[in-house]
Parts: sequence; structure tokens; C-alpha cells
Amino acid sequence: MESQKRKLRQRSIKGRLKSSYFIIISLLIIPCILSWIFLNIFTNKYNRLIRNIEEANTLNSIVKSDISNEMWSVVVGHKMFEEGKQYEMINSVNNVLDTLISHTNDQKGKQLIEVAQRTMLTLRTYVDKVGMQISNNERVEESEKLLEEIRGVSILVSDVLQEFIFVEIEDIGRVNRSIQTITFISTLLVALVFGVVILLAVRGFKTVNYTISFPILKLEYMARVIAEGDLSVRVQEPEVEELQDLTESLNIMAERIKDLIDRSVEEQRKVQKAELKALQAQITPHFLYNTFDTIVWFAEQKRHDEVIRITLAFTNFFRISLSKGKDWITTVQEIEHVKNYLIIQSIRYGDILDYHIEVDERLNDVPMLKLLLQPLVENAIYHGIKNKRGRGLITVKGWKEEGWSCFQVEDNGIGIKPEKLEELREMLGEETVPSDVGFGIYNVHRRIRLYYEGTTGLWINSKYGEGTQIAFKLPIVRGDKDV
Repeated sequence: MESQKRKLRQRSIKGRLKSSYFIIISLLIIPCILSWIFLNIFTNKYNRLIRNIEEANTLNSIVKSDISNEMWSVVVGHKMFEEGKQYEMINSVNNVLDTLISHTNDQKGKQLIEVAQRTMLTLRTYVDKVGMQISNNERVEESEKLLEEIRGVSILVSDVLQEFIFVEIEDIGRVNRSIQTITFISTLLVALVFGVVILLAVRGFKTVNYTISFPILKLEYMARVIAEGDLSVRVQEPEVEELQDLTESLNIMAERIKDLIDRSVEEQRKVQKAELKALQAQITPHFLYNTFDTIVWFAEQKRHDEVIRITLAFTNFFRISLSKGKDWITTVQEIEHVKNYLIIQSIRYGDILDYHIEVDERLNDVPMLKLLLQPLVENAIYHGIKNKRGRGLITVKGWKEEGWSCFQVEDNGIGIKPEKLEELREMLGEETVPSDVGFGIYNVHRRIRLYYEGTTGLWINSKYGEGTQIAFKLPIVRGDKDV
């Protein structure tokens, strides 16, 4: 019985919340819509009045001086009557007057524009008479008399337009007062709505906080603690019935996750590291066999200097590779490891291989995971340089960049075709072993992602026929790695 009452009470709270939200939304939307409609109407009217005034001012200048000046030039003989622009000006004025009369709502303004139109007809008649006098070769004095009439009529039209402007300005004042009134009413409505919304919000907050918020906050706290890694937290069963199943499920979930993590985390890391060790082992024999073959061949040819040089480089190479079982070495040791490898390969492929190493000395003592650069150099030789005609160049660069160690291996070999490059990028993104480029790139990418949290692994760029660049960034770590 108590449970049924509780459910009814909660449904009632839900209904009140829905009603409150509906009222709040309605109170917010309706005043906004009404204000927008009225303000839009009066704003359009205000803009139309401004345009009318601007057009009337432009006409005032044309009528008052331009037409008279044009006719004076014709009368005194500076222009032929046919060359003058008097008719063009008159037509332009009439067109604007037609526009003004259609855009003017004030009755007095319409009457003034009609007066201006009739006066422009009179002005056109005088202009026609001047044209007839000139074509009949009548005396200039007669044309000058008509010119005075034209000036008088122009001034009359100008006066009418000026009065029209005054009428429009008065109308603007009325519109402005209407806008102010609407703004004041809108402000009052917004203040009223704001007050009502506050009351409804306070009421809704108290209701929700009393019946629902406290249990939800407890569950939220539990979820946050679990997300931070503490799986020992548990929440007591709440009084809100709808949240009891959720609470029980979260408690069970936390317990099961803790058990699963305890059993699988260490096992998973062992599997991954074992897999990566196996990948490294697949690279080493291939290089070992080739190097021994080269040493034997040099010995048979009695090229003792090359035998000594490649043997020393080979010894140093494996000394750093083994590193007494350590996974971390200094950057200078990693670069020395790559240099020994390139010495061996440049002796083997002396006719096709050059190399250049350029590393910032500030990185020398910075710890880094070993065997990251050599597989990339090997990939550049076997998949880039060897497939290209002529001599090849491999460049190894290292630099420091705001808490990061940055490295790049670049070759001018054959490069990678666009479709193969896209396939390789997808494989690395999905951490799928690519079958056609060897394990070197995949191994380096996985090891970086495994040992350096927050890193993206390898970045590859290539243009077929020109070469390939492979780069990566490592966060600089100091003092916490056994090197």
C-alpha cells in the first residue's frame, strides 16, 4: 500500500514537472513571438520612411539645381538641345515620385507627391517649349524667359518635396514612439515571465530535490568513483523504488568489473608483450644471417678492413640491442644503435646507400624505449631504397619540441602507392598486422602505443616515386626509467 502511494506521488511529481515546463515554455515563447511581430512591423515601416526621405532628398537636389543648370547650358548654347540630359532627369524624377507615392502610407504625403507630379508635367511643358524655340531659331531672350519659368517651377517642386520630407519625419517620430511603447511593454512582460519562471523553478527544484535528487546524487557519486578506478565503492538501497533496481545493478556491475579486471589486466599485458617479443624475434634472424654472409664474403675476398669495421659495428649493435635485458635506453644509445646498423648496411650496399643522422644533443640523456628507430630504417632500406634505381639516401632526425622527443626516418626510395599507403594507415589504426610491409613498422607502432600512454603511434607519409617519411613523438620521461 505504501509502495502504491509512493508511485502515485511520484507520478504526480512528474505531471507537475511537465505542466511547469509547458507553462514556462509558453510564457517564454508567446511574448517573444508577439514582440518580434510588432517590432518587425514598425521596423519595416521605419526603414521605409528613411528610404523615402533619402530618395526625396536626392530628388530635391536634382529638381532644384540640376535640371535648371542643364537647361541654362542649352539656352546659352553650351550644349545642343538634343545633347542635353533634361528629359533623362525629368523621367528619373517622375520614376522616383511614382515609387514614393506607392511607398507612402500617409495621406498628406500622397497628396504632396501628386502635387509634385503635376508640377513636373508643367516643367516638362516649359522644356518642350524651349526646344521648339531653339528649333525655330527664335531669339535667345524668349528662351531666357522660359528658363526663368523653369527655375520657378523647379523651386516649387523642391518646396513640395521639402514639405514631403517634413511629413515623413513627423511619421518617423510617431513610429519611434510606437517602438518605444512596444519595447517598454515587452520589458514588463519579460520581467513578469522571469518572476513566474523563478517561482516555478524554485518549486520544481524543491520537489525533485526532496524525492529524487538525493538518491541520484549518490548513484552519480558512485559512478564517478568507479570511473576514477575505485571499484570498492557501494551504494545503499535508496527509498525511491524506481532507483532500487538501478542501484543494485550498479553494485553488481562494480563487483564483477573488479573481478574481471583483477584476472585479465596482468594476463592481457603478458599476452601483448609476448606477442611483441615474438615479432622482434622475427626481425633479428633475417638481419643476423645476412650480416654473417657479408662478413664471410669479405673474409674470402681478404678485405680485412671491411671485416673489422662490420664486425665492430655488429658487436656494438647487439650490445645495445641486448642492453642487459633492459627495455629503456638513452636517446644517444638508440642513435648509436641505428648508426651501427647503417654502417653494416652501407658496407653491404655501398653502391646504393648513403645515410645522414641529425639529432638534437639535448635529447642525448633522455630515456626512450629501445629498438624504435632501427626497424624503421630497415624498412626504408628493404622496401624503399632497394626498389629504386640509383643511390639512395636515408635521413634520421631527432629534435625536442615542448616536452616531446620527435623522430623521423626519411628515405628517397620508391615510395608507397596511394592505395597501399591508405591500407597501411588503416591497418595501423586498427592494429592489424600488415602482410606486405613486414613486421618492423607494426612492431614499432604497437610498442609505442603500449609503453607510452596517450600517444598515437607512427605517422606515415609517402609519395610514390619520391620517397617515404615515418615519424613519431614520445613524451619526455626522466628519472623513472631504468636506463
